[in-house]
Amino acid sequence: MKVAKDRVVELEYRLHLGDDQVVDESEPGKPLSYLHGRGQIVPGLEGQLEGMGIGDAKKVVVPPAQGYGEHDARGLQEVPRTMFPADAELKPGMRLAAQTDGGEVIPIGIHEVKGQTVVVDLNHPLAGKTLHFDVTVRGVRDATAEELTHGHAHGPDGHDH
Repeated sequence: MKVAKDRVVELEYRLHLGDDQVVDESEPGKPLSYLHGRGQIVPGLEGQLEGMGIGDAKKVVVPPAQGYGEHDARGLQEVPRTMFPADAELKPGMRLAAQTDGGEVIPIGIHEVKGQTVVVDLNHPLAGKTLHFDVTVRGVRDATAEELTHGHAHGPDGHDH
């Protein structure tokens, strides 16, 4: 069976930024499972997996536009230091989670600390980066009706999220 839309794919992967320093990878013996064609992985990788079969491996280079997008300067925003806990030791490069008034949790990065204000970065940490994946397809199967309805893959024991 081949990777195609609405099939559950089990994928071993290793991600680096061209320097062979691993940024992310699947756990040994625990491939990533996702529903193909539903935008659950970056589009540049998803497109390159189309048609691969179990055991197939390849290296995939994904430009920023097909990964996490270009770094957008509008994502840098200056906010009052009082938006953070008084005892928080904020340092450039830190990643935090913030909650909007509506209860949505959004990841932010600390770009710069300027006395009474903090410049936060709302871009994904991999925005503007070329992604280098080493991938191996470990499984492909038709999605169940329940998985198609829910819009994501379930674990081996059924509904698993």
